[in-house]
Amino acid sequence: MGINILAMGSYVPEQKLLNDDFKKFIDTNDEWIRTRTGITERPMAGWEPAWYMGAEAAKKAIERAGIDPADIGLIIAATITSDFLTPSMACVIQREIGAVNAAAFDVNAACTGFIYALDTARRFMQTDDSMKYVLVVAAEALSRFLDFSDRTTSILFGDGAAAAIVEPSDKLYASHLASDGTGAHFLCARSLNVAPEVKTETEFDDGFPKKPLHKLAQDGKEVYKFATKALPRSFDIISEKTGITKDEIDWFIPHQANIRIIETAAKHFGVSMDKFIITLDHYGNTSSGSIPLALNEAIEKGIVKRGQKLALIGFGAGLTYGGIVLEY
Repeated sequence: MGINILAMGSYVPEQKLLNDDFKKFIDTNDEWIRTRTGITERPMAGWEPAWYMGAEAAKKAIERAGIDPADIGLIIAATITSDFLTPSMACVIQREIGAVNAAAFDVNAACTGFIYALDTARRFMQTDDSMKYVLVVAAEALSRFLDFSDRTTSILFGDGAAAAIVEPSDKLYASHLASDGTGAHFLCARSLNVAPEVKTETEFDDGFPKKPLHKLAQDGKEVYKFATKALPRSFDIISEKTGITKDEIDWFIPHQANIRIIETAAKHFGVSMDKFIITLDHYGNTSSGSIPLALNEAIEKGIVKRGQKLALIGFGAGLTYGGIVLEY
């Protein structure tokens, strides 16, 4: 059993941070950022909580799908920047959209979050034939967890949300989910909800960098090495399962982390960059939101069309990675 993406929606904050804006507080400029990352601007949440962005994206997807929110049986929200320790972001979104009959929970798989959430939705529908629709939302407010004195991380990330309404289908579908916790310390941020009496300055060494509490820390070289191998590996495993070849894929929609990562992975993979959907130039890295934001934009522009075969591939902190091949 596969899935049909019935409709999608997105929410992107109006406030933007341009490359040259970083010159005000760190030693960098537009040329340095653009040539190394492919990013020119990124949306930044101001007053918007992550749940609000997710709810607005969900409302748009529901409107486009033309469904009654009461028919949604499950809401899965992917995020690493939830506004609450509890309740889940999915429960707050349920309240906002009036999905009175839906179960709701969050998943945290970092930049692979949408892939994990979408595949989980498919598995729920496969085992419960009464589940008519599932809402999958990815929403991130990463700017609140950045160290803006660190030019290696602060220039990369943006905020935003995207949502998909999915239903059971007999369309093509195959997936691969994986993780490598030995690299967990390569990309991390400690919890903002650490009790005041718990200090990071302790004799206990947990193997993670002693970054200021809740600020994102990254070993760029190690993440680069991991990501450039994870993208082709995920697809190769799916290809072995299904017999689908890279030549049969109309569009590759990868996690939008860094243009150099995507270009290197594409080269190793032997796929032209012309087959990759790229939106990181104006969104930056929006973690779990990056793949659905790119997919939503490509659908809105008419680039992705019904009947086309898509490869969605994510990689991120955890370390997590995974992919989905499906027919749109």
